[in-house]
Amino acid sequence: MTTSTRGADKVPAVLVLEDGRIFRGRAYGAVGETFGEAVFSTGMTGYQETLTDPSYHRQVVVMTAPHVGNTGVNDEDAESKRIWVSGYVVRDPARVPSNWRSRRALDEELAAQGVVGISGVDTRALTRHLRERGAMRVGIFSGNALPDEGTMLAEVRQAPEMQGADLSAEVATKEAYVVPAQGEKKFTVAAVDLGIKGMTPYRMAERGIEVHVLPATATVDDVYAVNPDGVFFSNGPGDPATADHPVSVMRGVLERGTPLFGICFGNQILGRALGFGTFKLKYGHRGINQPVQDRTTGKVEVTAHNHGFAVDAPLDQVSDTPFGRAEVSHVCLNDNVVEGLQLLDKPAFSVQYHPEAAAGPHDAAYLFDRFVKLMEGQRA
Repeated sequence: MTTSTRGADKVPAVLVLEDGRIFRGRAYGAVGETFGEAVFSTGMTGYQETLTDPSYHRQVVVMTAPHVGNTGVNDEDAESKRIWVSGYVVRDPARVPSNWRSRRALDEELAAQGVVGISGVDTRALTRHLRERGAMRVGIFSGNALPDEGTMLAEVRQAPEMQGADLSAEVATKEAYVVPAQGEKKFTVAAVDLGIKGMTPYRMAERGIEVHVLPATATVDDVYAVNPDGVFFSNGPGDPATADHPVSVMRGVLERGTPLFGICFGNQILGRALGFGTFKLKYGHRGINQPVQDRTTGKVEVTAHNHGFAVDAPLDQVSDTPFGRAEVSHVCLNDNVVEGLQLLDKPAFSVQYHPEAAAGPHDAAYLFDRFVKLMEGQRA
């Protein structure tokens, strides 16, 4: 349970990792306790988009940039209707936000939404610890009467793990809705919401696409009830190994040969639909400065990431699948993780990163144009 308090920066707080490492600081945002998977994000900007990204559900985000909150919080940049992170860790929060669009301070927004955070932490040391030991469960405890260290550690170790977590239905829309095309309507897309970010349908709408956003529980019949020219599978939280229903729906789309595009969790769903496995990365990719090569062009892009799982597919060969030949189209240059897939005999592709990247970079925005070309080709 959490309660927001004025003067939280005076309240002591403790961060406890499941391996027993402890960091002490001050409360930031709401005062109370929270649990999740400790992950770090390397972006130097875009914290509001990070906080409101549904893919961060049940994760405690450590910001590697030392100064956070400088531009406050505005009413335009949120990727969803609420903050989704379970907790927030910063080193030096801004004392006074300064930006012409700012409406309130970041700590005020965290407190208003009941998000427990901690400041004054050596985030560099914490990030290095997570890089060496891997992402792990964590708890943040704040208040003037904190439990003893043993009690806090026991509570952290009782928290659920991310591996095996089925979370997409918890963050997806409950009711279908439509994002209209901007200008002349050219195509209709059925978007399966597994934790979709608001910028994604907006990027499609910019290209004349009317987007029907459907719940994660949508069936193949629900998808085709909107008479789509293309089908999209979104980003989202949790372990893709648990996502049997979206995999089944995607296979139904592949069988019909409708142009298909997936982002992030959608890339993992396509991997599973084609018969590949998935696995948990040691500490994942999170931030807006990850180098990825598009193997179809040879171009290297700086891209935005938020994923802790990846597809296990061969990098240097074409694979036979139940839906024809498939290959790895994109790869991360830091660690050779699969960052994209494409079918060679059907109009389907996906990427593991975020081409919609509201906070930037925008190197990969062309992927929405590639989706449009698939639909144009199918129509022709």
